[in-house]
Amino acid sequence: MQRPLVTPLRSIFKLPCSQRFFRTSIIPVDLRYDVLHPKDASKAERPLVILHGLFGTKRNWQSLSKAFLRDIQRPVYTVDLRNHGSSPHAVPMNYDAMATDIIHFLQSHSLSNVSLLGHSMGGKVAMAVALSPVLPAGTIEHLIIADVAPSNAMLSSEFQGYIEAMSKIEKSRVTSRKEAQDILAPYEPDPMTRAFLLTNLDSTARPLKFQVPIDIIGASIPDLGGFPYKPGERTWNGNTLFVKGSKSKYINKNNLPVAREFFPSMSLETLDASHWVHADKPNEFKQLVVDFVTRQ
Repeated sequence: MQRPLVTPLRSIFKLPCSQRFFRTSIIPVDLRYDVLHPKDASKAERPLVILHGLFGTKRNWQSLSKAFLRDIQRPVYTVDLRNHGSSPHAVPMNYDAMATDIIHFLQSHSLSNVSLLGHSMGGKVAMAVALSPVLPAGTIEHLIIADVAPSNAMLSSEFQGYIEAMSKIEKSRVTSRKEAQDILAPYEPDPMTRAFLLTNLDSTARPLKFQVPIDIIGASIPDLGGFPYKPGERTWNGNTLFVKGSKSKYINKNNLPVAREFFPSMSLETLDASHWVHADKPNEFKQLVVDFVTRQ
C-alpha cells in the first residue's frame, strides 16, 4: 500500500483552540488532480472543483470540465479522492477522512469562493466539506450535489458484489479485458456499468490488476452508505443546488426533507436521467451548473 504524504491537521487549520481538535485523528493525504484555467485568470479565482463518485476518477469529467471552462471562464479542478485514480491509498475511507482531504486540498492550493460539485459519493464528500466545523469562512461559494442525499443508509448489495467480482478478477490472474468482462458479467448485467468498473484496471500490468485498493474499499462499503452528521447537528446556509435523475431513487421523498434541514437555501432540479445525470444529460446538466454558479 502506498504510504501517503501527510501533514498534521493542526498545521493546516488555523482555528481557535476550541475548534482545533475536532476529529484531529484524521490525517489528510495529498490528492492528485487536473486543472484547466483561462489564460487571463488566476488559478485560485472562484474555481469549480469536481469530485467523482465511487469507483470513478477525475478522468470521467474531462469532457465536461472543458465545457465548464469554456462557459464560465474560471479554473476547473478535477480531483481523485483517496483510494481512487492516482491518489494515495489510505485508511480510513469514510466521509470525515475524505472531507478532510478536500479541505486540505483547497487550503494547500489557496482556493476560496469555490463552487464545489460532487456526484454520488463525491456529492456526500462535498456536503461533508460544507458542513465541517473546521472549514474556513469564505471557502465555499456554491455547492452542487448530483443525485445523492445526506442520508444514512446501507448501500445496495450490488456494491459488495462488485468488490467480490473485482477480487475474483485479480485472483484469476487474467491477462485480457475480455476475461475480466466474463468474470464481472454475472455480477453486473449492464455493459456500460461493467465498462465503467473496468476503467479501474491497470492495462499495463500482467496479469491485470486494479489500480484501486479493493480490500480498503470493500471494508469501507458500510461507511460509504452513511453520513457523518445527524439532522440538526450542522447546517450550511450557502447557495446549494441538488440535481436529481428522475429515474434514480438516490434523492427521494424520504431523504429530501433531511437535505433541506442540512441546507436550508437549497434548490432542486430534476433531469430525465438515471443516477448518472451528468453522463445521461451532459448538456442539460452543464447548463444547470453554469446558470447556478454565474447567477448574480
